[in-house]
Amino acid sequence: MEVVFLGTGAGVPSKDRNVSSIALRWTESGGDTWLFDCGEATQHRILHSSVRLSRISRIWITHLHGDHIFGLPGLLGSRSFQDAKRPLTLYGPEGLEKFIQSSLEVSGTHLRYPLHIVEVCDGDHLECEGIRVQVARLEHGIPSYGYRIKEPDGPGALDAERLRRERVPPGPHVQQIKEGKKVSLPDGRMIDGRKYLGPSRSGRHLAILGDTRPTPAAKELAHGVDLLIHEATYAADQEALAWNYFHSTSVQAAELALAAGVRRLVVTHISPRYSLDEGKRLAEEAQAVFSDTEVARDGFAIRIEKRIVK
Repeated sequence: MEVVFLGTGAGVPSKDRNVSSIALRWTESGGDTWLFDCGEATQHRILHSSVRLSRISRIWITHLHGDHIFGLPGLLGSRSFQDAKRPLTLYGPEGLEKFIQSSLEVSGTHLRYPLHIVEVCDGDHLECEGIRVQVARLEHGIPSYGYRIKEPDGPGALDAERLRRERVPPGPHVQQIKEGKKVSLPDGRMIDGRKYLGPSRSGRHLAILGDTRPTPAAKELAHGVDLLIHEATYAADQEALAWNYFHSTSVQAAELALAAGVRRLVVTHISPRYSLDEGKRLAEEAQAVFSDTEVARDGFAIRIEKRIVK
């Protein structure tokens, strides 16, 4: 699993940061990609990343402010030109379907693939090919949501050396062994795939939050996740300003990470008032509260590996 930050700025693009967009690549399944928010020029950022437009299968919108959605119409149209015929599903607050349909109709854009739009509500639990997504409403000036992505636990690594020692031949049955199933081999032996696997690996959990003030709903979504992605629009000395504009500071994001027991925090949605160098200040503020904190920048990518179940 790889997380790629395509845009890490807030409100308007700057020379250092584009506006909001994050890609989640399921690298173990051929690069199938979920996009979270799609600010203006997201598709340009994609051109300079490991993300492939044709591989995007789901787009999750946190809220309908322009810096999170104005890149959608162009991206949807460009996807057709890449001969992408796979269905695409959009998720987001009420009003998303109206925005998309109006944009496509007025611009005369025709999509060559099926497009489905799901308008989410607080408390929704969605199932996406075995991945569960929990939805919670945050505290912003308009409806803004956070998403918790929960991957199921999986089998351990295959003991290929034992297979060789026991002269288990290659073939389609190896995939069944990887899945821990009982398998009948061509020579008539019956083996239990579970005996050829290492310890189970826990599914990865992450929380990607939209714009928000500190709120209990964010803590619920973030509880115990491997990675929390939280906005940090302002530095710690701008807490009053953050409150007035329904945002959070670097320290407030770190305080949530600490209270929720997350493993790692990455903050994004940085105000254009802060240069990349000044972003180091935000990192230091947050790290003083929660040490495993990083400030995202455009093009920043991190991997989340599965852990052994203890």
